[in-house]
Amino acid sequence: MPSNAISSLGVKFYRWDTSDWVAIAEVSSIDGPTKTRETIDVTALDSTGGYREFVPDLRDGGTVSLSMNFTNATYVIMNDDFEDNTKQNYCVWIPDAGYTTLEFEGLVTEIPFSASVGDKVSANATIKISGQVTLSSGDSTGPTSVIS
Repeated sequence: MPSNAISSLGVKFYRWDTSDWVAIAEVSSIDGPTKTRETIDVTALDSTGGYREFVPDLRDGGTVSLSMNFTNATYVIMNDDFEDNTKQNYCVWIPDAGYTTLEFEGLVTEIPFSASVGDKVSANATIKISGQVTLSSGDSTGPTSVIS
């Protein structure tokens, strides 16, 4: 059976900017959302079968980590989001058959900068997700503008 895998090439990361999604340029990797679920151990002395029992508890949207080639404009956006105490809206757009999107609110919690001999100048960002990640189908229009 042939694989349905798709290439990462073309995946975009967006930030909402008052009235439209703006693509963040020069992103080289996106890790996350790293969603997790907590559980509560409800094992009792009279539980049967010799196994612990659990019930579901709160979910956590986790984090999204971006690795980027440094550009002043992109760093300024991520730094402004870091300095702001207001949650921002973000979106990962995947160019699969359904143009899948992962949308979430979050706060930038880290923006490490890196420059070393023999390597590119890079900037990273870690975004802590607040609330639920919405998975949906999008459209093929792509970015309306690109911050570079």
